[in-house]
Amino acid sequence: MIELLAAAAGSVAKATGAAKDAASDVASDVASSAPSPANLDEAGVRAADGLKEAVGEQSRTIGDIIQSLDSISIDLGKFHLSLWDAIVVMMVIVGVYMLAWFSSRGARALLRRMTRLDLTQRLLAEKLVSIAVWGIAFLLGIDILGIDLTALAVFSGAFGLAIGFGLQKTFGNLIAGIILLMDRSIKPGDVIVIADAAGNSTSGQIRKIGIRAVSLVTRDQKEYLIPNENLMVNQVENWSYSSKNVRIQVPVGVSYNCDIALAEKLMLEAAKSVPRVLKTPPPVVWLDAYGDSSVNFIVHCWISDPEEGVGNIRSQVLKNLWNLLADNEIEIPFPQRDLNLRDNEQFQQLVAAIAQRVKE
Repeated sequence: MIELLAAAAGSVAKATGAAKDAASDVASDVASSAPSPANLDEAGVRAADGLKEAVGEQSRTIGDIIQSLDSISIDLGKFHLSLWDAIVVMMVIVGVYMLAWFSSRGARALLRRMTRLDLTQRLLAEKLVSIAVWGIAFLLGIDILGIDLTALAVFSGAFGLAIGFGLQKTFGNLIAGIILLMDRSIKPGDVIVIADAAGNSTSGQIRKIGIRAVSLVTRDQKEYLIPNENLMVNQVENWSYSSKNVRIQVPVGVSYNCDIALAEKLMLEAAKSVPRVLKTPPPVVWLDAYGDSSVNFIVHCWISDPEEGVGNIRSQVLKNLWNLLADNEIEIPFPQRDLNLRDNEQFQQLVAAIAQRVKE
């Protein structure tokens, strides 16, 4: 019995020793795998550390210079930032920016050579490619610098929310520009008329649809930058949406004593003699109203190049008509008023006084 108890006690002692050895082994493994305080305190820009090691292996002199730059540093909590880190960050930013810029221009040049795409489709493709290129460049720069965005989750969320509110109009104009290019309601080369908040209308030709605004050039070469959202929410008069044919109205007044049939014939002749006026559909003349001083007509004529202006067409028609009416002795009247004076005692006294003054 005593021998059995001694054997059991020996077995328990051996099991206890084995458990202690296993626990000590696990503790040592955990301690060796855990990051040391020195490693945590020296966290910095990953790209700068890798570049320093690579250059130091190639050239000892340059390695010493880099080591000197790296010694000039500040510690922000557990983050180590040196002058060498700042230089590497600037180099990465410039390199990624240049890479994205050249890639974007190369993609646009490639798209321009694709003749199967029209102007609107090509502009839309260029915008989408540019957005994709700059997005990839941003993510590439973050990866090269070794920035851990998960550590900045709360801050980046608040910062992104602030940027979202601040750039709400910018992103709205970006989406509006993409929608305008997708539905092809407005495209470069179109002639449009748009009104501002005060009700003043502006007409011109669209030169460019940008990320934020549309470039509108008027006939006097004034360039207006209209936000893309305005073209989405406001009423826009597009003279070349489905057809570039535009009808121009030229008002004309002639005397009541003239031959109306001859006047209409001369008006048509004046309109047809303008080179930009289309032969089909032909110009027509409508009798508009019997005015106070003249018989009012409207000459309707069509053009197919509104980007060249419409005011010059009216001017040319009226110039031609002026000469034709003068050659045919048709009067262009001006406003006239008849003055009737009542005969009374005061009027007679006034007439007598004037007569007396004239005699003197």
